[in-house]
Amino acid sequence: MIELIKHGTKIDFVGKAKYIVSGSVILTAIALYGIFTHMNYGVDFRGGAEIQTKFEKTIHLDQLREALDKGGLKGVAVQTIGDDKDNEVLIKVQAQEGELNTITQKITDDLHKEFADNKGEIQKVDIVGPKAGKELRLSGVKAMFWAILSIMIYIAIRFDFRYAPGAMISLFHDIIVVAGIIAWTGHEFSLQTVAALLAIIGYSINDTVIVYDRIREHEERDKTITLRQHINDAVNDTLSRTIITSLATLLVTVSMYFFGGIAIKDFFFAMSLGIIFGTYSSVYIAAITTLFTDTQLKKMNANKTANKSPIATA
Repeated sequence: MIELIKHGTKIDFVGKAKYIVSGSVILTAIALYGIFTHMNYGVDFRGGAEIQTKFEKTIHLDQLREALDKGGLKGVAVQTIGDDKDNEVLIKVQAQEGELNTITQKITDDLHKEFADNKGEIQKVDIVGPKAGKELRLSGVKAMFWAILSIMIYIAIRFDFRYAPGAMISLFHDIIVVAGIIAWTGHEFSLQTVAALLAIIGYSINDTVIVYDRIREHEERDKTITLRQHINDAVNDTLSRTIITSLATLLVTVSMYFFGGIAIKDFFFAMSLGIIFGTYSSVYIAAITTLFTDTQLKKMNANKTANKSPIATA
C-alpha cells in the first residue's frame, strides 16, 4: 500500500486547532458576505432564457453582445460552447417581465438584422420565469438542509450524540465557503452548482466518518486516554489515506474543469473546492467540534453533580 506519510506520525493537530478554526470563522464570514452581495445566480434561479445558437461562420462575442444590447436586451451574457470551429454560442438573458414568451423571436430578429452575412440558427431554448427561479432556489436550499439534517441523525445513531454537531457544522462550513468562493470569483450559481454542493456533502461526510470511526476505535481500545489524544492518534492514522484519496480525486476534478468543456465547468469548479475544504474540515471542524461538545457535556455533568445537596436527616 502506498504511504505518503510514514505510519506512527505524532502531529499535534488539536494543538494547532485554535489558529485553523479562527481562520475558518473569518473565511466563513467573508463567504457569507459574498453570498448575499455578490452571488451571480444563473437563469435557473433568477429567471430568464438560455438560447443555444449555431452560426455559419466564426463570430466575435463582443460583437454579438453589442448587437443584443443595441436591440434593447439588458443583462445579456454570451459564451462559446465546445470548440471554436463549431461556432456555437450560448446566450443568457435575465428575466424580463412580459417578454419571456417572445424573447426567442426577438433575439432571432436581432441576429438576422445585425449578422445578415452570418446566419444564426437557434438550436435549443430554455426559459424559466422569475417565480419559478425563486422556487428552484428555495428547493435547492431545502435539499441541502435535509441532506445535512439526515446525516446528523445518522451520525448520532451510528456513533454518539457528541459526534453529530461536528458533522453538521463541518458540512455547513464546506457548503458556505464553497458557495462564497463561487460568489467572489463571479462564477455562475446554477442547478449544476447545487448538484455539486450535494455531492460535496456526500464526499465530506465520507472523510468525516472515517476519522470518527478511528476515534471510536481508539476510545474503545483505551478508555484511560483523553479524547484529545484519541483525535490526534486517529487523524495521524488516517492522514496518508486521506491525502492520497483527496489528491487522486482532485486530479480528476481539476482535469475535468480544464478539459471537460464549458458545459460542466461550474460543477467541477465547485467539486474541486469541496474536496479541498471537505478534507481539512473533517479534522479541524468536525473532530474539534466533537472535542468541544465532549468538554461541555462533561462540565454540565460536573455542575449537576456539584449542585446536588445531601438530604438532611433529623
